[in-house]
Amino acid sequence: MNKKVALIMVLLLTTLLGGCGYNTLQTTDEQVKASWAEVVNQYQRRADLIPNLVETVKGFAAQERDVLLGVTNARAKVGSIQATPELVNDPQAFARFAQAQGELSSALSRLLLVSENYPQLKSDANFRDLQAQLEGTENRITVARNRYIQAVREYNVVVRSFPSNLTAMLFGHKEKPQFTVENEKEISKPPKVDFGKPAAAPAPAAPASPPNAPSSPPNEYTVPATK
Repeated sequence: MNKKVALIMVLLLTTLLGGCGYNTLQTTDEQVKASWAEVVNQYQRRADLIPNLVETVKGFAAQERDVLLGVTNARAKVGSIQATPELVNDPQAFARFAQAQGELSSALSRLLLVSENYPQLKSDANFRDLQAQLEGTENRITVARNRYIQAVREYNVVVRSFPSNLTAMLFGHKEKPQFTVENEKEISKPPKVDFGKPAAAPAPAAPASPPNAPSSPPNEYTVPATK
């Protein structure tokens, strides 16, 4: 008899928890964890590209020391933040992570903008390949971040809604932090580089052509001197 009563109590408790949103809380929480893992994965993919990108730019524009250091320091700051699954439950830690990623995005934008002044760098095959990989990674970051935003939104709705909010309080589930409007604009802005137009540079005077000989086109670029 005692076993039957215990079984009935378990079944009732299971039904009550299911009806009060317990199962939904678990499902949405797992979705948040999975989407966050993908966000971190894509950010790490970007971080892995940066050393080669910096070294390539340094080979053509070593004098851009401040810009190169800015990217390196921003990457180091991002690496100092442990993006663990628990970070999504800590609003302050999450804000620091988002800010650091935003600063890295800005530093990368400045680095790629500098490349506009160096035609030889822009035409370098290795640089162009790294730039293409970076753009692809930025797109993946945007997709992964949007999935995370949606997963957190669904989870937070469950946490706030009645009667699942009572279950959430009972089991210690709280709202998770979200990307704010301000850092969302900054983080979602991919580095932009226009390779369609060469950097403006004074063309050297063309040598005099012999009679009836076709004139050679002037050199379009002037390679800046490096120190």
